[in-house]
Amino acid sequence: MVTVAVIFMNMSRQRALGGGSQLVLDYLKQKHTENPNFYYAIQGDHDPLTANIFWIDATSRINYTYFGDTVVFDTSYCSDGYKVPFATFTGLNHHGQPTLFGCALMLDESEAAYIWLFQTWLHAMSGRTPVSITTEPARFVQMAVSQVLPNTRLRYCKWNMFRETQTHLGHVYQSHHTFEVEFRKCVDESETIGEFESRWGTLLEQYYLMDDEWMQSVYDARRMWVPVYMRDTFFGELYSDENEGRNIYFDGFITSDTTLQGLIKDYEKAVGSWHEKELQADDDTSNTMPMLKTPSPMEKQAANVYTRKIFIKFQEELVETLANTATELEESGGVTMLRVAKFGEDHRAHIVTYNSLETNASCSCQMFEFSGVICRHILAVFRAKNVLTLPSDYLLKRWTRNAKSGGSLDEHAVSELTNSRVSLTIRYDNLRQEAIKFVEEGAKSIQVYNVAMSALEEAAKKVASVKKQGHGVSQGRSLANGDSLVASVQPAEEKVKKIQELTAELDITNKRCEVYRANLLAVLKDMEDQKLKLSVKVQNARLSLKE
Repeated sequence: MVTVAVIFMNMSRQRALGGGSQLVLDYLKQKHTENPNFYYAIQGDHDPLTANIFWIDATSRINYTYFGDTVVFDTSYCSDGYKVPFATFTGLNHHGQPTLFGCALMLDESEAAYIWLFQTWLHAMSGRTPVSITTEPARFVQMAVSQVLPNTRLRYCKWNMFRETQTHLGHVYQSHHTFEVEFRKCVDESETIGEFESRWGTLLEQYYLMDDEWMQSVYDARRMWVPVYMRDTFFGELYSDENEGRNIYFDGFITSDTTLQGLIKDYEKAVGSWHEKELQADDDTSNTMPMLKTPSPMEKQAANVYTRKIFIKFQEELVETLANTATELEESGGVTMLRVAKFGEDHRAHIVTYNSLETNASCSCQMFEFSGVICRHILAVFRAKNVLTLPSDYLLKRWTRNAKSGGSLDEHAVSELTNSRVSLTIRYDNLRQEAIKFVEEGAKSIQVYNVAMSALEEAAKKVASVKKQGHGVSQGRSLANGDSLVASVQPAEEKVKKIQELTAELDITNKRCEVYRANLLAVLKDMEDQKLKLSVKVQNARLSLKE
């Protein structure tokens, strides 16, 4: 019955989508022509207008090299409530914001289709597998993940589990208003498996759910979604109630009214919006200093290393150490076991193992393993042991200001640079990666902008000099659709057109930098005005004191 329903739903969608698929295909072809590193693929030998389609832009492929440790695969837009069967791969950037790792139109939602999708996505990511992936509890998706990503930790979306529970137990939610609160506490606040098991048993008894089939199925799947069972794996979650494993990248952009004809416009709006938010977060991190709450050198160090949002989370943990005490339990060979508990909450103590020779520690709460931010319990031990600065092992690069610094070129790409079949595409990819980082950094302040422009002018002169000498000019091949290799020797007029496009893009960047410059000058002027007013007030106060 399920298979028949899926087939019927797919046929209905294909009829409803009509010629919209051609619009999407035309868009993807155009984007690939503009940038060979824009990747798209069509499943098998199907009619392109009725087949599954996957795509990912160049920036997303680059971002995956920095933030591809944890991924969310979302198929919520494939449900009956939406007109477009849209699936997405997303992750978290260094600000804790969602970042896009690829999209797909899933006109066919069979097991084979999802296996194809994950294989295609992994191919676009050069075979780099994530540490963890969060999906909805769908059987076909689970089977595809287990086959294509066997070493990746699979987790069910907690938000989806809560939503499904509310659907199945609507009568309980209506008649017992405290059930939802108690249910969430059981899932989110249990710090040990024993505590979860105890709370779960109490929950079932209190609301007479001992024989409920849905609650039994939720419990049977507990190791796939309840946080206390997943804390030994990195998922990048900083707060238990933040998004709850749900993809929010297209919230407010893709709706139940979105048609295939309007999908690309909404897609580009979402991409542009999140890009602006990342630039704003970069600006806030680089140009403002957070307020420190302690005299700890470690807090100042973290403020200079972490992005703003991550620092705030670290700061919360550091401040909490003032109420947590560390008591030594035993010591052997430079390794000390300590009991850490908040004042008045000895029953919720955690065990920290501290190695004084290597200056590292592990905690039973496993917060660092789960989120990548060090917990208050280890920080309390560091304070007790006079560790004044944060060891580098606890400064996860993906959460720092410099998350995108350093080369992202992998060993395989280096070995391929001399391979005539793929060298042109790889060179293009590498140069574009560095150029994007250069533009984003160069636009952050007027001083950096001036230095960046000077460097570009100097680089342009050197490139022109080398081209005149005739070095490095050779025929190459580029990737078409990201799959097949096609001979590519661009005619002169195409090169001229490309130069014109790049020049236009540079002009836009220059205009944006001018806006940043004007804003910065306005801010500096306001600061000078405030400084002058403050100086007058101070002088008047001094005169009053003398009188």
